[in-house]
Amino acid sequence: MMKILNRYFWQETSVNILMIMLGLLALFSFFDLIQELDTLGRGDYDISTMLIFVLLSVPGHIYEVVPVAVLVGMMYSLGTLARNSELVVMRVSGVSVVNIGWILIKVGFLFTIVTFFVGELITPISEKMAQRMRIKATDSVIAQDFKTGLWVKDAKSFVNVETVLPDASLLNIHIYEFDENFRLRSISNAKNGAFEDERWRLSKVTQTKFNTFKEIKQNNIQTQFFNEANWKSLIRPELLNVLLVAPEKMSAWNLYSFINHLDANKQKTTRYEVALWAKMIYPLACMVMVVLALPFGFLQQRSDGTSTKIFIGVLLGVVYQIMNRVFIHLGVLNDWPPLMSAIIPTILFLLAGLSMLFLVERR
Repeated sequence: MMKILNRYFWQETSVNILMIMLGLLALFSFFDLIQELDTLGRGDYDISTMLIFVLLSVPGHIYEVVPVAVLVGMMYSLGTLARNSELVVMRVSGVSVVNIGWILIKVGFLFTIVTFFVGELITPISEKMAQRMRIKATDSVIAQDFKTGLWVKDAKSFVNVETVLPDASLLNIHIYEFDENFRLRSISNAKNGAFEDERWRLSKVTQTKFNTFKEIKQNNIQTQFFNEANWKSLIRPELLNVLLVAPEKMSAWNLYSFINHLDANKQKTTRYEVALWAKMIYPLACMVMVVLALPFGFLQQRSDGTSTKIFIGVLLGVVYQIMNRVFIHLGVLNDWPPLMSAIIPTILFLLAGLSMLFLVERR
């Protein structure tokens, strides 16, 4: 009997979840299309490029909407089963709420794997491709932190890059190297740079060295010019992906690497640590949404319509997304422990679902 119920629940819930997901993706893609109309016609950014950009943005939306789709799809499926009195028949036949919940948790686990797979392997690549294509078509450059360009600390040096191109090549590079006592040792200016063979190959380099020995009274400043020069640096093209892809859409490995780079240079890592923990915890929200949806199949079965449950599901999904964003921003602003900032909304929704399940069982 349990095998039949297992197959039946899998079929009913999976189809509804996928349908809800497609509807949400169509809605988000439509909003993307409307937003990109303002950029249409700038440079080589035509309709076909715009459609490809919207298409490449879809995996990022999949990662965001799967938990909401699981919640709404589960509530719709359970509402339909309740309206047809199928849940009542199952319970009378000896199937407990725990048994039903265990079957649905396995469905949620499948979508947890899908969410993690899309967020870790597909979204970072597609998002990077979409942003590079858009930047190249509109003749723009990657957004920088300051008007003077990108500033990065690299061991004992401070590096200023005026322009980072979509292929991760650099234009107008300025390297300020300091000694252990924070005295300026040299300034190197390069016209452009490209990453080859685990190092940066710079061209048209002007290097100015500052001699700090007091006993030397002449020629304290030396200037040299090189057509080409090699620059070994901890900065790698993968780290520059931060400029293309928002931390929330980067892969966990890239986030981890960038956190290590910032930590090695004694820079603040809170934002990226919160994003890393969110990447680990967010897929688990699919199973939490199953727990939250399950009580709605048994509460007020005769008076509640399916449309009402769908509305409640959408509302709860929106509240969860808002709480996620709010706690992430609060965690970054107030330097909360990254794990706490990422996990609190999921824990609150899990407790709410378990509390309602407890009330259903007491009935």
